[in-house]
Amino acid sequence: MSRDFPEHACPYARNLAARSEAFRRQVVFDPRELEDDEFGPDPFGEDESAAGCWGLKQRFPDRVLVMTSDSCFMNCRHCTRKGLLGAAQVVRTDEQLRDCVDWVKGRPQVRDVLLSGGDPLVLPDDEVLRFVRAFADLAQVDVVRLCTRAPCTNPGRVTRELAQLLGRSGKVWVNTQFNHADELTPEAVEACGNLVRCGIPVSCQTVLLAGVNDTEEALLDLFRALQRARVRPYYAFLCDPVAGISHFRVPIERARELAAACAEKIGGLGLPRFVADVPGGKRKTPIELL
Repeated sequence: MSRDFPEHACPYARNLAARSEAFRRQVVFDPRELEDDEFGPDPFGEDESAAGCWGLKQRFPDRVLVMTSDSCFMNCRHCTRKGLLGAAQVVRTDEQLRDCVDWVKGRPQVRDVLLSGGDPLVLPDDEVLRFVRAFADLAQVDVVRLCTRAPCTNPGRVTRELAQLLGRSGKVWVNTQFNHADELTPEAVEACGNLVRCGIPVSCQTVLLAGVNDTEEALLDLFRALQRARVRPYYAFLCDPVAGISHFRVPIERARELAAACAEKIGGLGLPRFVADVPGGKRKTPIELL
């Protein structure tokens, strides 16, 4: 097993993995993760702070990412940050958070703040709200995005009480990740419903994974299940160019075939954009342009 990225999953995720082979493949270490490939551990240069501001990253001019934690409810084997978690620059103190807020205030073009990690929801409610309020209180900020896989990996964490508190600012959106219809359990649907009922839009950023969802049937089942849960299929990503996940990569031509097949069978509200995140790119790149 990889010492740098050990196998880890909370009890809920372990139980789901025991029932779903598609989910199990995202949980269980595969020796192929240790094979040499052409990629490095940090393709987007996230190991460096933006302008010396601890825990804050900026790749695009109108938005920033704030690292709120360096752990998750499970270590997804395809994780973009599998080489960084446990050693990332994380905002922990009030002073570090004030520095991030001041950095944003000094750049009025920033209107979108992503709270990420790790998973922000590994933190207690008051800590999550500390981050949300710090940025939601800025007039220049239109959106505070809570980037969490908790609705999938530990849905009991998304309580009605937390959802009500998150909804109060009117600025919180949730970005989550479901990769297979098996993951839309009753508990997961209830977690998403808690958010939606409190006025919080929920979007899904699926990752195309070989052996998990790289068939037309699997993707359509997933997108339809997301729609029933009132979760917007937002992006379907090619695997990021990070070391240790080559066995999950879906070839670009296959991804194009899947995108075309899905577009013929589901309406626009249920169809995500099929894209890749390219190092140095100025946007998410549609797969037809790769």
